[in-house]
Amino acid sequence: MHLNSQQTRRAGRMVANEPLWLRVILISLALVTTTVLIILPLVYVFVQAFADGPRAWCVQLLDDPDTRHSVFLTLTVAPLSVVMNTLFGIAAAWTLTKFRFFGRTLLMTLLDLPFAVSPVVAGLMFVLLFGMQGYFGPALREWNIRVIFAWPGLVLATTFVTLPFVARELIPLMQALGSDEELAAVSLGASPWQMFWRVTLPNIKWGLLFGIIQCNARAIGEFGAVKVVSGGISGETDTMPLRVEKLFQEYNNPGSYAVASVLTLMALATLGARILLERWVEYQIASMSTEQDPKP
Repeated sequence: MHLNSQQTRRAGRMVANEPLWLRVILISLALVTTTVLIILPLVYVFVQAFADGPRAWCVQLLDDPDTRHSVFLTLTVAPLSVVMNTLFGIAAAWTLTKFRFFGRTLLMTLLDLPFAVSPVVAGLMFVLLFGMQGYFGPALREWNIRVIFAWPGLVLATTFVTLPFVARELIPLMQALGSDEELAAVSLGASPWQMFWRVTLPNIKWGLLFGIIQCNARAIGEFGAVKVVSGGISGETDTMPLRVEKLFQEYNNPGSYAVASVLTLMALATLGARILLERWVEYQIASMSTEQDPKP
């Protein structure tokens, strides 16, 4: 929610009226916490990754086939999970905001379940369901389908832990927008598909992009659930976070830091995309406000 100019000025006056010592303490505490928990670890990762130079960093990433496969697997699993969660998030947000039905509150609550359940527990749940000794194991064995210790299990586990991001971004947005424009489109003869593409999607596009960015960031760095369902098979089911751990356990610190630096760069790129998107949305809102309320 964006503050208008009057609220912003009021908040600024309230902050300015606080005692100087209190402002110094709070700002210093925020800076120290950010430096110790975020900045120093990030700097240390890159210092260690490039300790032997950029050439050695490239060698660690490109000469190891297991590391190359972990990069490929991460860049495969994460997009698949994002696509699945995008489709689910749009469908869930549409259902929960446009319809009233028995069990709606329960469904809304269940959307937050991946936030409450440990990723390790989620991975174990999939093993008990889709493993060879699991509930669906005999049927999957007959059909010669592997889910656990294979890439489908990685996609399922990653999709589960990132499930709420898109839906939770769209639900409040669609509730705030209401249904007036959709009803007007239907009254003018638009089909459901036309209504979605020409009315609903343009209205939710920025919220949808925010949700996709957050979902992608979480999917790339997922460790707990993926570790349980992957089996830790080098060159087959190791994603980049798992590869970092395995290289570190093998005392290959340069390789571990090199892969960790790539993960960090992905995270920073995601953060940069989010910031740019926020700035673009703010610019669009400001432009619309200027057009609606031109100065005399």
